[in-house]
This record gives sequence, C-alpha cells and structure tokens, in this order.
Amino acid sequence: MVIRFPEKLQRLAACAPFPLYAVGGAVRDALAGLPASPDIDLAAPASAEELSRLAERCGLQVHGVYKNTGTVNFGDGAQKFEFTSFRTDTYRRGEHAPAAVAFTQDIRTDALRRDFLCNAVYYDIAKGTLEDPLGGADDARSHVLRTTRAAEEVFAEDGLRLMRLARQAAQLGFAPSEECVEGARQNAARIRFISPERIFAELQAILHADEKYGRRYAHYEGLKLLERTEVLGHILPELAAGKGLPQRADFHDHDVLEHSFRACKYADARVRLAALLHDVGKPAVYRQTGKYHGHDAAGEPIARAVLARLKAPKKLTETVCRLVLLHMYDLDGRARENKVRTFLVKNHDVYGLLLLVKQADYSGCKDDLSPCPTIRKWEEIRARMAAEGVPFTLRGLAVRGDELRGVVEVQKTGDVLQKLLLFCALDGRRNRRETLLEEAARIAADGAKTGKNKA
Repeated sequence: MVIRFPEKLQRLAACAPFPLYAVGGAVRDALAGLPASPDIDLAAPASAEELSRLAERCGLQVHGVYKNTGTVNFGDGAQKFEFTSFRTDTYRRGEHAPAAVAFTQDIRTDALRRDFLCNAVYYDIAKGTLEDPLGGADDARSHVLRTTRAAEEVFAEDGLRLMRLARQAAQLGFAPSEECVEGARQNAARIRFISPERIFAELQAILHADEKYGRRYAHYEGLKLLERTEVLGHILPELAAGKGLPQRADFHDHDVLEHSFRACKYADARVRLAALLHDVGKPAVYRQTGKYHGHDAAGEPIARAVLARLKAPKKLTETVCRLVLLHMYDLDGRARENKVRTFLVKNHDVYGLLLLVKQADYSGCKDDLSPCPTIRKWEEIRARMAAEGVPFTLRGLAVRGDELRGVVEVQKTGDVLQKLLLFCALDGRRNRRETLLEEAARIAADGAKTGKNKA
C-alpha cells in the first residue's frame, strides 16, 4: 500500500533523524479503500521543538507549537498538518483534555492512548511501510470499530469519544463491536463532562455524516447509534423522551422519536437540525394532555432551550426555532388561499427552508418520498402570486417609506409598510403607488380612531 503525501511533507520525513509517521484518518482511509482524507495527522518519537525546527528548515510554515502536549500545527501553504509527539495521556472524570501527558519513545504505548484500533495504524512516510502495533489494519480493512483497550476504560477516559463513536461509525460505515457499544453505554453519562460547544460540533458532524464519503443516510445511522448507546438521552433528553410515544397509525408508522429520526434521515442537509427537532414539543404536550395538539407552539421554546444549552449559533437557533413553530401550518391543506398568501409573504425569508422541513416531516411519517401535497398547493399559490406581481419584500412595494410622509406618522411608517405588504399579498394588482397611498391613509385614519376610542 502506497499513500501519497505533499512533496514538502515527504521532504520533511526524508530529512528527519527519526521516523515520521502518518497516523489516524489518512492511514485508516487508505486501508479501508476510502477516498484520501484531507486531514493528515503525524506522530513521531520526537519533541514538538525538534519537529518545528525541522519543519521550518524544510520550508514549511509553523502555525503553533504546544510543548505541554507535544503538538505542532504547520502547513505547506496549501494543506495543514498536525503533529503530536509519542505520548501517554491521563484523564480526569471523562474530560476531553488530558490532565497529564507523559512523552515516550515507544510506538505501542502511543497507539494504546488512541480511541479505536483502526485509528492506531502508522505509516512511515520516508520508508513507505506500515507499523501496526495493535493489529488495527485488519479492522480498517474489515470496516470494524473496536477500542484500543477495554471499551469501558477507553470511554471512561474521555467523554467526547462517545460522540466520536457515532460520528466515525456513520461517516465511515464501520460497524462498532458489541463490546464497543456496551462500553459506550456504560459511560454515557460521561458526556456531561464535555463542553456544550464540542457536543454541538460533533452533533452537527453526525447530522452531515453522509457528506464526508457520500454514504446515503449515514446521518440517520449516527443518530441511531447515539440512541443505542443512550448518549442521546444525555445530550437531547427532550428528543429522547419521544421514544415509545404512539402516533395515529393512519398518519404514522413510527413513534415520536423514530419519526424525528426519519424526518432527519430524509431531510435536505440545510434543515437537518430543524427536522430533528421539529416535533420536540410532542413529549411535553402529550404528558400534559394525552394529545399532540399545539406541539408546534410548545416546541419552539423547547427547541430554543435545547440550542441555548448546546451554545448553538444565534442565527441558526432563530431559524430552527422559527421552522419548528411554523412546520404544522396548513398540514391538512385546508387553509384558504388568502390565508396562505398572507402566510407566504410573512415568512418569505424562510419559505424555501420551510418547504424542506415540510417535505422531511411528510416523508418521515411513512417513509414516503413522494412530494408533500401541501407543498404542491403552496407552490401553485405562490406561482399565481408571482404572476400577479405580488411583492414578497418591502423592496418590491410601489411606495417607499419617505413617500408616506404627511400620510402617516413617521414612527409608524415601518408598521404601515408591513400592512401594505400584506395588503398586496391578497392581490398583486394592488401594488400601485396611488392605491397604496390611499390604503396607507385609510390605515392611518383607522389607527387614529382606535387611539381616540382607547382614550
């Protein structure tokens, strides 16, 4: 087996007075017959200082040297590399960062500190040969995930490995051993020692696991493994609470949790998080009423609390919560056209994403990938609106805010413009300057009357 590396990295390996190894993903993927990994991790029985000096002499750019962990981040201008000295790690309570590091010259000792056997295979870049101290090459070739030591011990050390197990199994299509799964399950609670930001990053990677190697529905497999190891109940207890909750058989083939998984399974990559959380309000509503009515409104603040806890980006949080709130609108397709027109204009900024969530929700009910009927209805209405010249944003209105001076109070201009936008939603022919000025005057007059009556 020959692995190709950038020229400057090969030069570095040739110049080094010690063996420089590629380890981890690049070697594993080559053994597994997967596309070459863009990430190259390196290791050697050498210090960070030695490696950084040598890298600079070989024309590589050193970006960071971390003596305590023996880590060097460097690159060749086109690609980045991470080097770590051979070492052993000591952990505290399952926290991701080692509490103590001890350096070693022994490759087997270094291999034993790693998570999975398939990630503990070393490739000598200068010689072009494999070093396999723990027998992980066969696991990589067989697409199997087993831990480098007793699974219970490996997962007890570092709680982030619980998420890495689900992510790597999903991305790679590797099957975890029963011992591996059981070791993760026994230590599922260790995830509480991992920062929310890291958990969210791994969750996002799982939700997009299909993109790394083009494995269809890989993200669904990752979510099912989180459920199987019981990690899901610790990171998303509100979602996990849907397990076993029954749904109407005429609409659903799955319980609440599995439906959420299936909606995410079939969802476009842009809305997977929203699809996963779209029914997060169902368990809470069901506990209170024995029904699911109003779960969309109840789900919005629950989703917001979940994403706040996971320190999700604010913009993403706002979008997901809005989609959760809106996903039930016109579910049965009975909403009148005028109501739909108003809804489409009000939610124009998320319309495309909402269609994707609607389709995912529909497909996740009975694994039906045919077009969602509500979407067909909405698209027909939207096409009529576009043909009429209905403006979907304030920019498309035939009047500007400054043209309303003398017609409405300045501080109420924004509110009046929004009302004019909805006025035009019902009939695109209304989007004429004179018509809108007349309507603005009527709105202002009605507002003045209301104010007098309240007084």
